[in-house]
Amino acid sequence: MSYTSEQEPFPAPDPTRKPDSPPLPDELAQTLAGLGPAGDAPAARKAQVPWTRTSAVWAGVWAGVAVLVLLIIFVAQNTGGARISFLWMEGQIPLALALLIAGVAGAVIAMAVAAARIIQLRRLVRKGR
Repeated sequence: MSYTSEQEPFPAPDPTRKPDSPPLPDELAQTLAGLGPAGDAPAARKAQVPWTRTSAVWAGVWAGVAVLVLLIIFVAQNTGGARISFLWMEGQIPLALALLIAGVAGAVIAMAVAAARIIQLRRLVRKGR
């Protein structure tokens, strides 16, 4: 649809009328019109939450729950019997129980070695004073 100059779709602005607000600076007018860059956004501030003993315990509780769930799955999948012979003793126990006993025995041995090393280092520190 074409308009003649007398039939414009919008009336021409009145040059004698004062604008309601002051004109925008060129940089801002270009940004609002989509012609220029808006600049960098302000950096998002991340909340700094201190690491406390309670949060460490909470993380430990969740780790313990995860290990417990894995242990329950392990026991449920290994219910078959295992024949055990050690020196003069013989017997049959569930496979999961045999593996758990072996794991606990290995952990006890590792803790005993670690405790011996800690005692040795403490003695060296006391002599160095």
